[in-house]
Amino acid sequence: MSVSEALPGAPDPWAASEMPQWRDGPPYLMTEMIAAEPALAERLARRLASDPMLAEVASAVRAAADSGAAITLTGCGTSEHAAMAGAEILNAALVVSGLPPVARAVQALESLRRPQPDGLLIAVSHEGGTEATIEAMRGAAGAGARVALITVSRRSPAAAHASLVIETAEQDRSWCHTVGYLSPVVAVGAVAALVADDALDAVALRGLLDAADQPLVAEEVAAGLLPCGRLIVAGFGIDYVTARELALKIEEGARLPAVAHQLETVRHGHLAAADPRTGLLLVWSDAEQPAPTVQGRLLGLLEAARSLGMPAGAILDVANGPRVPRALTPAGRLSIPSTRRMQRAAEALAGAAIPLQQLTERLSRARGVNPDTLAREDPRQAAAGG
Repeated sequence: MSVSEALPGAPDPWAASEMPQWRDGPPYLMTEMIAAEPALAERLARRLASDPMLAEVASAVRAAADSGAAITLTGCGTSEHAAMAGAEILNAALVVSGLPPVARAVQALESLRRPQPDGLLIAVSHEGGTEATIEAMRGAAGAGARVALITVSRRSPAAAHASLVIETAEQDRSWCHTVGYLSPVVAVGAVAALVADDALDAVALRGLLDAADQPLVAEEVAAGLLPCGRLIVAGFGIDYVTARELALKIEEGARLPAVAHQLETVRHGHLAAADPRTGLLLVWSDAEQPAPTVQGRLLGLLEAARSLGMPAGAILDVANGPRVPRALTPAGRLSIPSTRRMQRAAEALAGAAIPLQQLTERLSRARGVNPDTLAREDPRQAAAGG
């Protein structure tokens, strides 16, 4: 069930968030953040439509692509995955515009190896205080690139290092970030729509996210995966972005070891360590209409899981669901909805956000774990946390 109340923004003066208040059971703060996302995304899309900064960033994207310069999106953790999603969304828009798809995503610390000397760096940092991301921004600016930032508040430390700042305005209250992932995906979706001489449809976005709400199905899939001691998450193309974010969410929220791999990578050695206590999750959206060879590999991975006795589940677009026999997903499947009123890449990535988040939240419940704190109530985890 979605909720319509706006979330508070960052503190004024800016301050890093403190560990979320402990709750002994659901609803967790993560539960509430997921419920807030449909209305929040609609508000953000409407607000950005009248924000002059959106046009400035879109113009910077076009100028970089037109000159053949690099467009790099960067971040850490969930923000890195939002940056990966953003690169896919921007490239799709650039192709529509007849421009080269030059956007790429690079992890923030990795970007320091070769700071880009021109073009545009778009940093993603939900609260705007991540040290490695700030260093990536400094490095790019020092080398000659233009720097933009997507963050909750332009009062954040990172904003001081950007000439262009898109504010998302509403701050995630759980440290197992959900709003912190979806908000920059929506923001880049709005930029990309403008790059393609279009506008992000706020009503369609709200409808997409409302349709993605599947808590009972997520609970069933979580139950199917509960016996597992670890999970493998696989995706092809843009779905690897969703797979990466899902694996991170499961590890930090449900505290269950999980790793994301490219679809074909799984079949090249990683199954040697798999057994019936190893679960598999496959992500396949309508944005990826693969050649028969790729579709065969998608189904072949599920067949391999069945032969090893691995509990397997999936997050599937409604168009791809019928292509996957139910017998190959004994742990169940969640759906990625579609409205056909948004750019396909943006719709697939935004539409998968709530299913992956609800699966994590229900898996956390099943395991008796509070997903909000990232285990930082344990002093050892607090000391180890980045």
